[in-house]
This record gives sequence, C-alpha cells and structure tokens, in this order.
Amino acid sequence: MSRRPSLAVRRVRQTLQYANGVPLLFNLVSARTPWARPSLTYRLRGGGEVSCPNVAGARVPIYEVFSEDAYRMKETLSGLPPALVALDIGGQVGCFSLALVRAAKRVRVHAYEASPSTADWLRRNVSANGFDSSVTVHATAVSDHSGVLEFADNGQASGLNGLTAPPGSADLVSVPCIPFSAAVAEAGGRVDLVKIDTEGAEYSIVLGSSPADWKTVSRVVMEYHDVPGHSWDELSAFFTSCGFTLRRHEPAGPRQGTVWLAR
Repeated sequence: MSRRPSLAVRRVRQTLQYANGVPLLFNLVSARTPWARPSLTYRLRGGGEVSCPNVAGARVPIYEVFSEDAYRMKETLSGLPPALVALDIGGQVGCFSLALVRAAKRVRVHAYEASPSTADWLRRNVSANGFDSSVTVHATAVSDHSGVLEFADNGQASGLNGLTAPPGSADLVSVPCIPFSAAVAEAGGRVDLVKIDTEGAEYSIVLGSSPADWKTVSRVVMEYHDVPGHSWDELSAFFTSCGFTLRRHEPAGPRQGTVWLAR
C-alpha cells in the first residue's frame, strides 16, 4: 500500500494553511449541499486573496499555484531582469498572475483568458489584490489567427475549459482571438516570460507563431495536453528552432505534462 496521503487528506492539510482555512474547509465539505457558498475566497498568509466558484475545476489551480508551487516560481524567475514583462496565456482566475506579481514585485503582466465568465473572476482577483497597475486583463483567446473562435466554456471558471473539456460538460461560445505576435505587440514588443496553460490550444498558439515572435522571450513555462494529432515533440522542435533549451520536464502522463524552457 502506498504511504502517500490521499488527495482528500492532502487537500485538508493544504486548506488549513490558508488564513481562513477552517471556514474554507467547512464549505469544501458541504460543497454539494443546499447551504454551500456558491463561491470561495482563499485568504493567503502574508496578505492577499483569490476567489473562485465553489467547484472543483475552479479550485484546483489555487492549490496548484499557492499550495504546491506547481510553476516553480523561484526557478522560473531565476536570471530574469528585475523589471520584467510577462504573458499569462490561459489566465483562469488569476493564480499565476497574482503569484508572479507577489514574487517579482516589478513585473508587468498581460493576462489572457478566453472564457468571458472566467475573465470576470480574473479581473475581480486582480483588483481585490490592488494589482490593477501591474496586471492587464484581456478577455481574449490567443490562437493562430485574428478574429473569433469557438470555445468550450462551462461558465464555472474551470481549468478544464477548452479542447480538454469533457464531452457535454460545456457550451460552445464565440470569443475574440489574436495570434501570439499580437499579444507580444500588446505588451509593447518585448516579453521576457511566457506562461501557457490553455487546455490543448497551446498547439495552435505556438505552432501558429514564428520564431521571430519569440526573439525577446527568455523563459517559457507551459503545460501541454493530450490532443489527438499533436504531441510534445512538435512543440519541442519549434522551441529548439527558436533557440530554447529544455530546463525541466514534468510529465503528467504519456502525452501531457509541464515544461520549463530557457535561452
């Protein structure tokens, strides 16, 4: 028998580490009951907060970023300039952007979130933490073209919106989209750090761009997902052509995982 604690036990321990851990835990236990709160606010120790709908798909990124440091923030920022510019593509409710501003202090972030309802949560969290001057929220998808695209959106700020949404779990909505080159231009033409977590759309974002679009980028941290017809090998070949090397690779299965790249 494995000695690793179950996910439920781990979540209890992690929840109690938040400043309001006990009331949070009560609402997690009662999440399926009529009296459950429709949304939760996690109060971070040391100041700050992040809110989301009280559903598992929306809560998970909070634990990944603030409890588990899934993006290895210290390692990700190592060697970057003190006043850096970042793109957060797939911003969800803002966890990466908030953690980045807390860690880097002098960062300017452009956060892109395709889901209109999730982008509202992203804006709320940016404002609640007083980060409006550091984070610009774009309710826009990043893709391989300018215009519109259809996006699977369950309306609950889930991290599983998009191509990896379970069948029948989300409605298709039309959202505006721009290519990666336009996102770089919106940031002023210079970007130091790019984070991508777009539930399968990373292939169109990356493979629909050109190496020239990445010329100022020093670091990339990206999740890649199990999308039929695509694989990490395609993305690896593209980034190699841009001059990046793989610094860390954490597979989450045979066809998905997280990678850290640097020049």
